[in-house]
Amino acid sequence: MIHLSRETEAPAIRLATEQRISVDAAIQRALNKLAHTVPSVSQAGARRRMSAQEMLAVGAEIAALPLLDSRSPHEIMDDINAQ
Repeated sequence: MIHLSRETEAPAIRLATEQRISVDAAIQRALNKLAHTVPSVSQAGARRRMSAQEMLAVGAEIAALPLLDSRSPHEIMDDINAQ
């Protein structure tokens, strides 16, 4: 048996009353609906994985950006460290 806080129980009872179903059914429906909108950990990991072609495309996009500072990385770091 799961014990719900008052903050959780009140909307569950309201939802169950409005839908004319048991509190258990109302909670189950709400959780099932939420489960379909939130990707699982395995799905999220699969979504973030990029193919080599996609990675190369991102690299090409970054390389095409305008150069805002023509100094060498060493010169930039010297300026940062001097401050």
